[in-house]
Amino acid sequence: MTLHQTEYDDNVHDNESLVAQRAAAASRSTWVSVVVNLALTLLQIATGILAKSQGLIADGIHSLSDLVADFVVLVANHHSQKDADADHPYGHQRFETGASLALGALLLAVGLGMLWSAFTKLEAPASIPTVHLSALWVALGALIAKETLFRYMLAVAKRVKSSMLVANAWHARSDAASSLVVAIGIVGNLAGFPIFDPIAALIVGFMVSRMGWSFGWDALHDLMDRAVDDEEVAAIRATLLETPGVENVHDLRTRKMGDMIVVDVHLEVDAAQTVEAGHNIAVAARNRVMQRHRVINLLTHIDPAQRPDLDHQPPP
Repeated sequence: MTLHQTEYDDNVHDNESLVAQRAAAASRSTWVSVVVNLALTLLQIATGILAKSQGLIADGIHSLSDLVADFVVLVANHHSQKDADADHPYGHQRFETGASLALGALLLAVGLGMLWSAFTKLEAPASIPTVHLSALWVALGALIAKETLFRYMLAVAKRVKSSMLVANAWHARSDAASSLVVAIGIVGNLAGFPIFDPIAALIVGFMVSRMGWSFGWDALHDLMDRAVDDEEVAAIRATLLETPGVENVHDLRTRKMGDMIVVDVHLEVDAAQTVEAGHNIAVAARNRVMQRHRVINLLTHIDPAQRPDLDHQPPP
């Protein structure tokens, strides 16, 4: 086995290890979220009905959407770690992007439903009842639980660099924000302003709709081969230029594959070198990039380095 083959195998192993670590972290954090959201959904909706709080019921539906979203993440996490096959030569990483798109669509649908329900209630303000004090305590408890869940899930998402988990974490933060709004609405209702409760439900609906649109739009762009940000492109370019034998780099293109990256690049090397030497330089450059960056594949094309001092000289 050649040295280059050994380095390539090590890179593949490192990437597979990274994918496995991300999958395990995603599974653990998502199951924690499932338990929390299941408990909150049952408590909020039941208390909202008994305490006659539309805002708390809306918040419970939001928790229910989180519960559904958690199962979407679990399914996507299972499929995204499958090995590459004939139909998916680059792997199944985009299952995560598809899951983010599904999460966005789910949030948007739930948010629009909340808006419709709140508008209906506001059309008949005289029919809005005074809520029971128990609704306030449940809303405050949900606020604390969701904020704690958000901080835990975001820490895990950043550690394993998973955009899908980041989306799910911010979904939990949106729940925390909505619980705060609902608590304020319930306080207003208890203070003698019944309309505050459906207004809180209206605000929650708007927040959920806005977040759903944002997640869905970003995921749609990623599915259309959006490039990574300029900072990461510059870092990859710098790694390539540090490779011995690479004189210049051009046509560097990136596209997201879930949370990983696929790269195409043209490397300029000394035209006087043999084909074998050029090949070895390309392999070394590929190994460097895959070791230092979240790149699952790098396709190189070797070009002769541009020599301005020789470009216009007549042939011998």
